[in-house]
Amino acid sequence: MRTVRATAAAVTAVIGAGAAAVAAGRFASDAALRIPPGGPLPTEPVLTVHATAAGQITLTRHLAALRPGRHGLAGDGFHAVVGPVLSGTASPVDTVVRRLERVTYGTLEPGDRAWFTPAVHAGDPGTALGLDFTGLDVPGDLGPLPVWHVPGDRDTWVIAVHGLGTTREHTMNVMEFLHRHRFPVLAPAHRGDPGAPSSPDRLHHLGETEWRDLDAVLRHAVDSGARQVVLYGWSSGATMALRAAARSDVRARVAGLVLDSPVLNWEATLRALAAAHRTPGALLPLAVRAAQGRTGLYGDRRPGAVHLDRIAVPTQIFHGPDDTVAPWRFSRRLAAAHPNTITLHTVRGAPHAAMWNADPQAYEETLRRFLTPLM
Repeated sequence: MRTVRATAAAVTAVIGAGAAAVAAGRFASDAALRIPPGGPLPTEPVLTVHATAAGQITLTRHLAALRPGRHGLAGDGFHAVVGPVLSGTASPVDTVVRRLERVTYGTLEPGDRAWFTPAVHAGDPGTALGLDFTGLDVPGDLGPLPVWHVPGDRDTWVIAVHGLGTTREHTMNVMEFLHRHRFPVLAPAHRGDPGAPSSPDRLHHLGETEWRDLDAVLRHAVDSGARQVVLYGWSSGATMALRAAARSDVRARVAGLVLDSPVLNWEATLRALAAAHRTPGALLPLAVRAAQGRTGLYGDRRPGAVHLDRIAVPTQIFHGPDDTVAPWRFSRRLAAAHPNTITLHTVRGAPHAAMWNADPQAYEETLRRFLTPLM
């Protein structure tokens, strides 16, 4: 009897430990699979606003607060745009003073908590940029997809799709540039975004299923007169662009790809986000397995899968070594494997999906040179 009880207790303990491990892995995987659109990534530190003055803002001293370039600053009920760090300004040693370019909405008060975002505009192309645009509803697999259409007179269209932790407002960073060069632009919301259908499981699939929404918009562009299309994606939006270019029934119309901070290895990205969410290292493999079980994320290892690394169209990658979400090494490998089709523009000092923010002028000049032959 004692042996039976001991065995039962041991089995119960093993089952309990297994259940706890499964629950822990599921919780850890949420760091990547449940990122709210427009919310901070787990890798993004939350800073304190210490003071604002005429054209200046004082923030907690942190490596994030010292980033080069121009960034959005978001918080509870406000959005602002900050420029470079101001040298020679008197401030406490534990703070940083940056140029405050504008407050888009809300108010900033001392003590407010804020985080950097790559999106420097809020609203829509009309209210934010003064551009004529049309709001469309494009039919998708799960329901209608809200899409901004900014007209242009070229027959090469650009479809710009955002990624992790942002909304389609992020695409407005380059929308003025694209409009100035007369490209028609489509900027869609995809599943999980405000106004768009939710995924059936309400989880983010890092582009593995979301690409179908981009495919729907690609087919709309072709049906609307686009002779060829450039797919332009940030983060998991870049993964969506790669998937659509490889799998879409109208992929022959894809003339080029622009990939900013592409998620090329979902396991590395999920581990990075889970680790930033203070998941113990021992639980990271469980987080990966939990994500696979919950979403079917197996990537290019599945039999018959379309490989991301087989790129046949001109491709411009913007990426850098300071991206802690989508490791830069995968972009370097991809570019090295395709020297005739892929160009890698390295950006230093920029976090995930903020390559434009670090140096808009250099970014746009690189983009201009890439797009010119595709016009």
